[in-house]
Formats: sequence, C-alpha cells, structure tokens
Amino acid sequence: MADETEIQGGEAAAVEAGAPEATEGRGRGRGRGGNERGRGGRDGGRGRHGKAREVPEAISKATAAAKRAMVRVPLKEGRTLHHDGAGHFGSGRVTVRTAPQGTGIIAGGPMRAVFESLGVADVVTKSIGTSNPYNMIRATFAALTEQTSPKSVAQRRGKKIADLLKRGGANTAEAMADAEAVTE
Repeated sequence: MADETEIQGGEAAAVEAGAPEATEGRGRGRGRGGNERGRGGRDGGRGRHGKAREVPEAISKATAAAKRAMVRVPLKEGRTLHHDGAGHFGSGRVTVRTAPQGTGIIAGGPMRAVFESLGVADVVTKSIGTSNPYNMIRATFAALTEQTSPKSVAQRRGKKIADLLKRGGANTAEAMADAEAVTE
C-alpha cells in the first residue's frame, strides 16, 4: 500500500492503482495517492481511496482526499513524539509512546509506514484488537491527532514553556534549556 500522506510541492507522489487501465465498461479505476515523506512541520493526511472510471482521475481524487484529511504532528527534537498517546478506530486500539534516541521505529505493518512517511525516527507502538490495516492506520491517526507540543499548551494556558517543563524536581536551568530546544 502507498503511504497516504500529503503531496508537497515538487515531491514525488507514491501511487498505488487498483486497476492499471479502465476496461470496456467493466469496473472502475481505483487509486491511492500520497507523499513519500513528511516535511519540517510533519504533516500527514489519510485519504482512503478515490473512485473514477480512469486511473489518473482516481489518483487525483485520492490525493485531494488526503490533502483534506491533513493532520499536524509536532515532534520533539525532530525525531520522536512529545508524549504518549492512544487511539482507536472500530475494534482496533493503538498505543504510541515516545522513545529515547537510537530506538528506531518499533511498529508493526501499516503503522511503521505511517511513522516513516511522517519522518518520526524513534517511537514504540502497540496495536491491540485487530490486524485490519485500514483500522490500524485510522487508529494511528487518531492517536497522532491528540499529540500537542509544549508550545501550543503554553499558548493555550497563557504560560511560558519553561513553566510547563519545570516538573517534579527539575531546576529552572534545565527547564529553560528544554524550553529553548522546543521548536514546535
């Protein structure tokens, strides 16, 4: 299956077509369109599919659906998630966790493709309840939509990032250094 994320200007689209060409009045071309990788802001979109009589038209519909379903995913240090999360769709349940540098992507099947296309380098995931790839991808996107950055939380609460990161026994100098490292 193709990675179903946004197409950025100038980047090649990954495409999977369900039918190589339209046949004489039988069936319809179906396709999936998407981007090979995320960009600096880590955007991802999930377009289920596009149906049309011709394959190129189906691909453009699937691409448009993926653009409409864009999800913004903030990353910590440009490599992992800011916090743990959970998502579910149907009977599929997914847990995503942050990971230390060098861990890699520990995810199964379609979840791995989602994280690779978004540019996440270190993450640990667990899927429970279903092996249906469509439900796993939708549950993964549900978990990713819950991700927030310290910057957005600080803006929403009217506080400084350093105040949010000053947890437990962390001193002010460590909190200020962490706050400066947060880009999104």
